[in-house]
Amino acid sequence: MSTFLKTDRLVLRAFTTADTDHLFALDNDPEVMRFLNGGRPTSREAVETRVLPRLLHDHPCWGTRGYWAAQEKDTGTFLGWFEFRPLDEGSPAMVELGYRLNRAAWGHGYATEGSRALIHKGFTDLEVERVTANTMAVNTRSRRVMEKSGLVLVRHFTGDWPEAIGGSEHGEVEYALTRTEWDRR
Repeated sequence: MSTFLKTDRLVLRAFTTADTDHLFALDNDPEVMRFLNGGRPTSREAVETRVLPRLLHDHPCWGTRGYWAAQEKDTGTFLGWFEFRPLDEGSPAMVELGYRLNRAAWGHGYATEGSRALIHKGFTDLEVERVTANTMAVNTRSRRVMEKSGLVLVRHFTGDWPEAIGGSEHGEVEYALTRTEWDRR
């Protein structure tokens, strides 16, 4: 498996079809999915036909993926995934940062550690100019990770939710960080 990035405690690697069971378990934890779909289960078919193909997609501007399986470095335990993908297939200038970790990984600083490492790699190796991240306004844990990773609140907005879920009535937030802002720190 292709390693994209290592930190003190994490290995971010390319997904393979062998990760289907991990993804199925992750997307079927109601707490993990609470702010994404209200905690509803995801079918195995949906993981195989929609989720996994998105995670296996190579972006032409980088010639590599935009989603990375996160493993604990010492044990190899699957923790979840990180998203760091170009918003425009032809340009690495603006990327979206995201993360989805299993509950056992919560509260250990993994999301912040992986996010900071991806931001550093983006600004130093991948020609990224702006990193953006979104979450529901009520998702305080995710917002805290964004802040600890160096992103700053840019705006509150109302997304178009096909089905309202608990908290969606409070809208969403966007955080961002530019290369210039990152350089100044």
